Parts: sequence; structure tokens; C-alpha cells
Amino acid sequence: MPSVPLLAFAALLASTAPAAAAPPPPPASAHAVDPRPALQRGLDELTGRHGLAGAAAEVTGRGGERWSAASGRADLGTGRAMNATDRFRIGSITKTFTAATALQLVDEGLLSLDAPVDRYLPGLVRGNGYDGRTITVRQLLQHTSGLPDHSTALADADVTWLRRHHFTPRELVGLALREPRPASQWHYSTTNYVLVGMVIEQVTRRPVEAEVTRRVIEPLGLRDTYWPGSSPTIRGPHSRSYFTTHDNGDNADDWDDGEPVRVDGTTWNTSAGGAGGALISTASDVNAFFAALLDGRLLSPERLADMRTTVPGDPARLGPEGRYGLGLITGPLSCGGRFTGHTGGTRAGHHTIGAVAADGRQVTVVVNETPRTDASTDALLAVMDTALCR
Repeated sequence: MPSVPLLAFAALLASTAPAAAAPPPPPASAHAVDPRPALQRGLDELTGRHGLAGAAAEVTGRGGERWSAASGRADLGTGRAMNATDRFRIGSITKTFTAATALQLVDEGLLSLDAPVDRYLPGLVRGNGYDGRTITVRQLLQHTSGLPDHSTALADADVTWLRRHHFTPRELVGLALREPRPASQWHYSTTNYVLVGMVIEQVTRRPVEAEVTRRVIEPLGLRDTYWPGSSPTIRGPHSRSYFTTHDNGDNADDWDDGEPVRVDGTTWNTSAGGAGGALISTASDVNAFFAALLDGRLLSPERLADMRTTVPGDPARLGPEGRYGLGLITGPLSCGGRFTGHTGGTRAGHHTIGAVAADGRQVTVVVNETPRTDASTDALLAVMDTALCR
């Protein structure tokens, strides 16, 4: 499934569920502000004013306390309330898991960031002006490879076919290489991470899914995080996901002009995301992953510094002050400083932000319907900012 950063969501009526029970706030100064009411209002705005099916967030405070809030519906068919414990598709946050695995291999001397892709995948990236001999692993991780995104080639694909088709990594790379060269050197491309996954497999002689599981998911005890493989379903308790299309009267999966139709995208083969977008997880697991990564529990100080070294991104993708490292996005907060994390979106409907402030505060926010307007995307970002700034 094509997976995109939050600010590249496609142009984005449920009643409100009460916030999940939370522990008392930690001791605070007389000037501290409890962020929970403001966060709940932000989630309610997403499901009320902006009409998204459901929204939820889990927050970890500076003292390690955890609390959650939710609004709307996890399942519009049954009316089940949204909550912060359900599994969902994390989309491009998968890239950070894959990047961490690649950087562990660099720490072990099995992989070089500045080696050409052709060293590991000889002849694969070749043709139409693209040459793997001039593209490094670092450039793949940083989205400065100059490679297009295979999701562009799938933008007009029949949705019924797309949600059922199983893509191989080579098939995805082949789709990308037929696309024209991007206009700018920094270009967000899930194909970059499909290639990183193939490099990991070449170096370790094991499937990339197995390496990420062995090196990251299992050591951190992320029990709700897993690769779905070819399965189009989500195991265990999960929110359903929704997106809007336009029905011309003949086919609900048709993207022609017409009345907007809300479509259930929960059943979906995510192989088009691969090492750049296929993981399933929970808000709690995403928070635990980013905490461990940024605390230095997965990488050496040198490799974590590599990961956090950023370049300016495309403002249309990451905002005017957004920057990209090796699988990490950073951006400004309204209270000063910057967040570090990643965003994830799936064509099927789940969209997520996982972010950490400089003082260790964390939030993972998820909605189970593709935002339909710029205003709803801004409101989703505002929920993240509220959690980290209040």
C-alpha cells in the first residue's frame, strides 16, 4: 500500500466517545496546565467538525506517566467506540523501524551508509536515467536518491485490484524506475525503503521482516507490532479504516467525479508498502519504539547521530521548517523546540503521527479515516502539538 508522510495526505459522522480512564496527573508547578481537556477537545474536533470516523491518542509524560483519550467510532458498522489500544496500520512509521535495522547493520560493519546501492543489489537500479552505482544507502534512507515513488504509478489503479494484489519488491522497484525523475533532489519515495529492505536481505540473507522483528520488535517487547505479509486482515482487536472515493454510479471503487462515498478499507493487502509501510502496531508500541530509539537503546551514539542528522525536506510534504534524517522527521512546535518522529498514512484510511519532544514527552495520534481537507490535516497536527506543548 502506498504510504505517505502526514503532510502529503490526500485532500482530507461520528459521535464522541469519552476519554479513556487516566491516572492522576504527576506533581506539577502552579503554572502547569493539564493537557488532557485540550487534547480531548482536539480529538472531538476531528470527529465532529471534520467528520472523521475516529481519533485516539496515547501520551507519555515527562515523568513516564501514560494516559490516553479517544473520540468517535472504531467501527461505524457496529458503533464500537474508538480507543487507543486497538491495532492499526502505521504506514510510513514502518520506515523508522527499517532504518533502525539498517543502522544496526552499519554498527556491526556489515553495511556502509556511503556505499553505492549497486554494491548490494548489482544492476537492479539501472535504466531510464537511474543508476544504482551513483546512489548511496544514506541517500535512500534520507530520500535524496533522486528516485521516484512507485505509488505514483499506482495512483490511478483500480482500488479493488490494488487491495488484493500481492506486490514483490522487485515489482515495486520496476514500477518506480519507469516514472520520470522527480523535479527536486529531496523527494519522498517509499521505493527508497523498499530498496533498503532488499539491501538488508542481501546483507543478512534473511527476510527484512524477520530482521526487523529479531532486532527491534522482539527485544523491545512490542507484542502488538507485526508484519502482516500477504494477509489482508489485521489480527486481534483493531479499528476499521475508511477512505473517501467518488462513485460515478457504476462502481464504488471508481475515482471519477461524482458524490463522495465513504469506503471501508480495512481489508487490504499492504505489500505495496513493504519495508516502507506495511507494519501493524498500536499507539503504545509506537511510543515505546520511539522512546527506545531516541534514548539510544537500539543504536550506538554514532549511528543515532547519523539518524538525527537532517536535511531540508520538501515544504509541500513536511511543512516550511520540516527536515528529514535517516527515517526520522523533525518539525517545529508552537511552544518552541522541535518534535522528532515520523508520520504514516495508508490509502486504506489509517493515518498516524508518532512524535517526541526534546524533554521526552511523547504522543502517538491515530485517525481511522483519511483526512479529506487541509483543515482536517492541520487539526490532526494540532492534536500532536497540544500533547507535546501543554
